[in-house]
Amino acid sequence: MSDVDLAVAAIRSGDPVVLPFDTVYGLVANPSETAVRALYALKGRKERRPTALVAADVEQLVAELPELPDAALTLLPGPVTLVVPNSERRFPWLTGDNPGSIGVRVPVLHEPTAQIVRAAGVVVATSANHPGGPDPRRLDDVPADIRAGAGAVLDAGELPGTPSTVIDLTGTEPRILREGALPAAEALRRLGAAVRSDDSCTATRPPDRPADG
Repeated sequence: MSDVDLAVAAIRSGDPVVLPFDTVYGLVANPSETAVRALYALKGRKERRPTALVAADVEQLVAELPELPDAALTLLPGPVTLVVPNSERRFPWLTGDNPGSIGVRVPVLHEPTAQIVRAAGVVVATSANHPGGPDPRRLDDVPADIRAGAGAVLDAGELPGTPSTVIDLTGTEPRILREGALPAAEALRRLGAAVRSDDSCTATRPPDRPADG
């Protein structure tokens, strides 16, 4: 069985896997409640913390989240995590304390990760570290217990290491929660928002990293 087939089989069976992303190494699972709980247990993540849905392309994401706002399409695919309205309360075990919103990602994935996510379907992903740990740029940066507990592990060498930019699209104006791989000014330009210096557009680190944290 190839590495790709092994990773797809592990995801489908509910096991978390470690995959290289466009930013850092991620810990990935299918979005079922059982699989997400296994991912949280391996990472040591509190259940009230949110985790993002990740798709290989926009069409795959829209199939799971038909109410995805049009504004999101101006930034996807790309190195961003978008917090979007979740009016249908989908995937409540991913949304933490706020079931009315959900994080989503459509990163620009390289092979074999793109092939795996296309085959496995929409997944959930967070960085392959323990809470508060450094973002894993290399496979060796992933804690040994996470690698040992994963159903599959893929090595793609050193990655850029800058996490995604997190943007809240649930309000009347976009709000940068964390500046990362996509500069805040560029994100706001694409969204048609004026770059301002007030608190609503100042990049600040959120209390948790829903996509790759």
